[in-house]
Amino acid sequence: MRPLDGIKVIEMAGLAPSPYCGMILADFGADVVIVDRLSKGGPEIPNIMDKNPFDRGKRSIRVNLKNREGADIVRNMIRNGDVLMEPYRPGVMESLGLGPEEALEINPGLIYARLTGWGQEGPYASMAGHDINYIAISGALSLFKRKGERPLPPCNLLGDFAGGGMLCAMGILLALVERSRSGRGQVVDAAMVDGACNLSTLFYGLLAHGLMTLDIGTNMLDSGAPFYQTYETADGKYMGVGAIEGRFYAELLEGLGVDPASLPRQYDMAAWPEIEERFARIFKTKTRDEWAAIFEGKDACVAPVLGLDEVAGHPHNRARDLTVNVDGVLQPAPAPRLSRTPGSVDRAGRPRGTDTKEILEELGLSRSEIDSLLAKEVVEQALGE
Repeated sequence: MRPLDGIKVIEMAGLAPSPYCGMILADFGADVVIVDRLSKGGPEIPNIMDKNPFDRGKRSIRVNLKNREGADIVRNMIRNGDVLMEPYRPGVMESLGLGPEEALEINPGLIYARLTGWGQEGPYASMAGHDINYIAISGALSLFKRKGERPLPPCNLLGDFAGGGMLCAMGILLALVERSRSGRGQVVDAAMVDGACNLSTLFYGLLAHGLMTLDIGTNMLDSGAPFYQTYETADGKYMGVGAIEGRFYAELLEGLGVDPASLPRQYDMAAWPEIEERFARIFKTKTRDEWAAIFEGKDACVAPVLGLDEVAGHPHNRARDLTVNVDGVLQPAPAPRLSRTPGSVDRAGRPRGTDTKEILEELGLSRSEIDSLLAKEVVEQALGE
């Protein structure tokens, strides 16, 4: 058994954050069905990866939602569903007759999750954007820079995935817990700008208490401190250092072979550039793996910076089964870990529309009705299925 066994989720096809949210739910047992556009006759959400990790454990159906019969299929899914998740601009689902008012009238217990960048209201609500725009407005992007340099976007991890997909999954789970008491569904407004701002809570606290400044790149956690920093090694690779506490800093100095008496005090901020320059020279004298061996098992808070192609081979990651190989595609394992009802990956992602006929049969349609819908191009079955 998994925690979400029996929970039926309708995932309206979208890009990065929404399929990630659906993946989390599927990993923990939810029956997630992706509702995608037809592959012909118009643009579709691109699914650029064969055996897409985001689609693992899910089923899919292709439907022409602009056709009344197509929208009716989704209405039938809503009738017996627990969750509908949609990633479109405000008003799109309403224009299809599938907005939250219509959906909750069909099924008052439905959790209707809306995952967007800007949220459902506000001046930017209907404006286009991407991760970098949402985290820029949230203030979070301003934190990712060295002094004198421009902000560097952390790929799209912060807005799309942490602030978007993960926040939406949490909202859905909160609403499901509340429904278990009230029996009523509700709308979840998960906005990436909200999520990225929420993830920045620590820094609002530090700023309010005078423990950091807006001169980003000079503070302890934003690359200003020599003991919370990355350093290049002799082979052009890197080590990550996070020796904030005094006892960890002492272990760092010991590993580096530095006499503490030869350095300024750890929290002498004016001396941080001098200390960093010395650490940088020392780290360049050995390879990354040589440094990793030196600090192995020590409480110096020092670790090698691994590339994605190295993660699975690290001894700690191997011991924890951090990654899984699903039909030839290496990918992260389900997280977090539950002691009695852990998540699992039961199958790789499959071509969109693979399960169209099966899903329609579950909705009670006859073989002749399904054939008619296929012939009229209301729905589409994946080729070869």
